[in-house]
Amino acid sequence: METTVNKIKVYASKTPSRWREEAEFRIGNKTWLRYSQTVAMKMLDRMEELGLTQKMLAEKMGCSQQYISKILKGKENLSLETLFKIEKVLNLKFINEPEFV
Repeated sequence: METTVNKIKVYASKTPSRWREEAEFRIGNKTWLRYSQTVAMKMLDRMEELGLTQKMLAEKMGCSQQYISKILKGKENLSLETLFKIEKVLNLKFINEPEFV
């Protein structure tokens, strides 16, 4: 038994696990995360229809491909400005436009 424990310790990470904090975050933000994932799925579907890569979308939106990747993972907290850019470039609607007087 002692050798098994020692073998496990050799492969154990030196940094503490954050699984509990991540699980609590997911539970506490379930509705928001679901919305973010819905945005990501609609984006992916539309990108496929248009034949756009992440890099091409990033260029059209004026941001980095890495940022697009984060958005498409469904965990990024998007600003209204970013949502607007996504809507404009991909011709999607996430937010109904208010009526202006």
